[in-house]
Amino acid sequence: MYARNFLLRTMTRPSATAAQRTAAISRHLMSTSSSVPKPRVEPPDEAPVLFESNGSVRTYILNRPKKLNALNEPMLNILRPQVEEWCQGSLAKVIVGRGVGRAFCAGGDVETVVRYASDAETRPKAIDFFHREFEMDYILAAVPKPYVAVMDGITMGGGVGLSVNAHFRIATENTVFAMPETKIGYCPDVGASYFLSRVDGEIGTYLALTGDTISGRAVFEHGFATHYVPSRRIPALLERLAALEEPTYRAINDLIEQEVAEREPDEVSTSFVGAKRAALDSAFRHNTVEDIIAELTQISNGHSDESVRQWAAQTLDTLELRSPTSLKVALTAVRRGKQMTLLEALQMEMNIATAFCNGDSPDFKTGVTAVLIEKIKERPQWSPAHIHEVQDSEILETFFKKYSPENGNVPSLAPPSYLPKPVDLADPMQFALPTEAEIRSMVDGSHRNSGATTITLDELLGMFTRMRGGKAGVREKILEVVDRKCVFEQDKHTDKKWLQWRH
Repeated sequence: MYARNFLLRTMTRPSATAAQRTAAISRHLMSTSSSVPKPRVEPPDEAPVLFESNGSVRTYILNRPKKLNALNEPMLNILRPQVEEWCQGSLAKVIVGRGVGRAFCAGGDVETVVRYASDAETRPKAIDFFHREFEMDYILAAVPKPYVAVMDGITMGGGVGLSVNAHFRIATENTVFAMPETKIGYCPDVGASYFLSRVDGEIGTYLALTGDTISGRAVFEHGFATHYVPSRRIPALLERLAALEEPTYRAINDLIEQEVAEREPDEVSTSFVGAKRAALDSAFRHNTVEDIIAELTQISNGHSDESVRQWAAQTLDTLELRSPTSLKVALTAVRRGKQMTLLEALQMEMNIATAFCNGDSPDFKTGVTAVLIEKIKERPQWSPAHIHEVQDSEILETFFKKYSPENGNVPSLAPPSYLPKPVDLADPMQFALPTEAEIRSMVDGSHRNSGATTITLDELLGMFTRMRGGKAGVREKILEVVDRKCVFEQDKHTDKKWLQWRH
């Protein structure tokens, strides 16, 4: 084990050909004595996590491309000690996370988790997996030096947990982002109740319940990424990052901004703008799934915009396919998570995961079996089968009260002492596009830089352009928000038009 760990900690990408690797493996197997078994040392390129060192940059590379880099227990066991060493060491100035193949990380290995959870003897291993995963997520969120997550490919579930709280989150045209847990009878976790509750409007609630995907530039536009960089530029960007003599947060941000791409006229952007976005925010603002469904039904029948009616109808169909129990757990978690620290939200999700592992709802096993193992196309046999059969009081008791460290039936998340306190975590939106809340505060005069006076559109654009250092995408974001959330008021004495926020 020591030899394997030493190899993993010092390796760089190998240059051997496939034939050379095959030959090396064959020699290794042939040289193994049948009478004296020896532990198999994996060739560097077969290890599930690789590590690179370039200047002051330290990179972890998730390396299970055939499984879309889905996290399993061995990967977490390899990743954590190395990241902790980097966090505490003086030579590592920047940490980078990447994935091999089509994915950064497509989630956790829930098939194995469900198999463990199905047997009382192995159930503690299922719960322990979530415990290890959530602590890893917190460590990366609280890392006391710049952390760059390269989300170049599928980034879902556990992959979101590894990346979404990084200081710098780079989306590319290959990025596919989702929290699809309600599809498999589970609940968005890895801190989802924290970060989904803090993005603009009700986008987070929508994604938590539907499990819908957003892709490419839209991941950046909705704040899940801080930058959008074409994938072809990533290698050069990482080389330039390693060449920085003083890799401060500001220097890293400026470097990444030099590699970003402006939106092309024919490039697909987010579809959640204008009337559709207004309808989404209105429908998903409710605190019960029943009320969300009721408003979506109303929109699908009576909205003046046909595209919005179609979206509402499709969303209703999507929600009908999801686990009713999962929908109610997810909505409650997102609402509660908005008032929590990240660590508190992760602990709440640990409690919820324990309930699912203990079989308090059969839907986790049902969903994973149907969707991931048997790959059926029909709606899984959820129990209860319908929303009206799921009582809110039972959801609260089973998933939010029954299990907790205080009750002695859930492990407590215990971040290492060298990390900052939970309240001292860096703002994950610091280098992202301005949020709607920021824009509103500038319009209504409550922003610390607004001067508490009325403002014109040109002044608003100029203010945020300066505040964000000319960041690409700022103008488009502000124009979309103003079009949807503001009205213009003509000044009585000049030709100026003042912005007023719609209440």
